[in-house]
Amino acid sequence: MIEITADFARLLAKLIGAGLAIGLGAVGPGVGIGLIGMGALQALGRNPGARAQLMTVMILSIAFAESVAIYALVVAILLIFVI
Repeated sequence: MIEITADFARLLAKLIGAGLAIGLGAVGPGVGIGLIGMGALQALGRNPGARAQLMTVMILSIAFAESVAIYALVVAILLIFVI
């Protein structure tokens, strides 16, 4: 049997917290990037002439959405190695 000590419980809490941080922190940006792509393709289908402006806005929006996932990754790494 595994003896549950205070150190083991602390390690377990850190790992669960880090898993939840990156898991839940990556769901939002994943859905957001999918919706951005869907909206961009619909707009491109309706107005092909606006491709240049649309691509610029789409790439910028994807970068902002992805930054949230990067923040979640940083929080998960901090939970594992610092706390």
